[in-house]
Amino acid sequence: MSSSRTRLTVVPTQRILVGRGLALLAALLIVAVTLAAMGRSPIALFGLVLHSTVGSRFGLEDLALFMTPLMLTGAAVWVGIRVNLWNIGAEGQFYAGATAATAVGLFTGLPPALAIPAMIVAGMAAGMAWIFVPAAARAWLGVSEIVTTLLLNFVASLLVYYLATGPWADRVTGALASTARLHVILPDIWGVVHWGFPLAVFTVVVLGVLLARSRFGYETAIAGANPEAARYAGISVAPRVLAVLLLSGGLAGLAGMVEVAGTVHRLQGGIANNYGYLGIVVALLARGSCLSLIPAALLMAFILDTGIVLQTTQISASAVLAITGLLVLAIAVGDELAAYARVKKTS
Repeated sequence: MSSSRTRLTVVPTQRILVGRGLALLAALLIVAVTLAAMGRSPIALFGLVLHSTVGSRFGLEDLALFMTPLMLTGAAVWVGIRVNLWNIGAEGQFYAGATAATAVGLFTGLPPALAIPAMIVAGMAAGMAWIFVPAAARAWLGVSEIVTTLLLNFVASLLVYYLATGPWADRVTGALASTARLHVILPDIWGVVHWGFPLAVFTVVVLGVLLARSRFGYETAIAGANPEAARYAGISVAPRVLAVLLLSGGLAGLAGMVEVAGTVHRLQGGIANNYGYLGIVVALLARGSCLSLIPAALLMAFILDTGIVLQTTQISASAVLAITGLLVLAIAVGDELAAYARVKKTS
C-alpha cells in the first residue's frame, strides 16, 4: 500500500475551517516572533487587540462599521465569481454610488422619509451605470471585464477628488477634499452603528435566497458554468452576463451610498478606503456560499481593526500592512492546502 495526495473537486467546509485555523495560528506565531524581535511584547499587544476589537462596545461598533461596506462589496464581487465573471471595479462603483447618494443628500432638499430611499436608488443606479459599458463589452464583444472595470476605478477616484475639491467643496469649514455634511443621513441604531448594517445583512441574505431558488439564479449559473450548454438549452447568455454585472455594480454602489450616508456623512477623497478591493478577498473567503460573506466580512473587519489598533501603539503603517497581508496570505494558503487529501493506493 502507498499513499499520495490528490486535489478534491469539492472541499468539505470542515476541512476549510481547519485549514484556515491552522494557517492563521502559523501566521500569528510569525507575527509574535517578529514583534518580540522588535522589542515589543506579543502577549500584551494581542491582549490590547482583543480588548479593543471584541472586548469593548467601542470595538464592536467599529467592527460593525467595517463589516457593512465589506459585506456589500464582497457580495458585488461574489455574484460575479459565481458565474465566472470578475468585477475588479467595485471600488469605482463604490465611488459612483457614494457620489450619486451625495448629490441627493446635498441638493434635492427631500425630507428624510423620501431622501433615504432616493439615495439608495441613486447609489445603486450609479453603480450599475458605472459598470454598464464594461458589462456590455463583456456580454456582446467578449472584452475582458477584469481590465475595463479595473481601469474605471481610477477614473471614479479622480472624479470624486475633483468634486470634493471643486464644485462640491465645503466652503464653510474648508475641510480638505470634502463636501459639506449631508442634510440627510442614515439613523444610528446602536452607538455609531447605523441602519446600513442591517441593510447589508438583509441584502446578503436575500441575494443568497434568490440566487439559490429563482429561475434567474439557475439560468445565470448555467450560463456562467457552460455557455454552450446554456445556448443549447435556449438560454441567452449575453443578457444574463449583462444582468449579473449590473447587479454586481448595483451592490457596490449601494455600499458607497451606505458609507457616505451612514458613516462618513460627506463625500471626500479616498472614501472608498479600498473596500472595493477588499471585497475581492471577502468574496474569495466566502467561496460558494453567499451567507458566508457575513463571517468573511467579519474576519476582514477584524484584521482591518487590528491594524488600526497596532498603529496606535507606534507600530509603523508599513509593518501593519505587512501583518495584514500575511494574515490574508495565510488564509489563502490554508484554503489551498485544505483542498488536498491523502489517498491510499494499492500497489
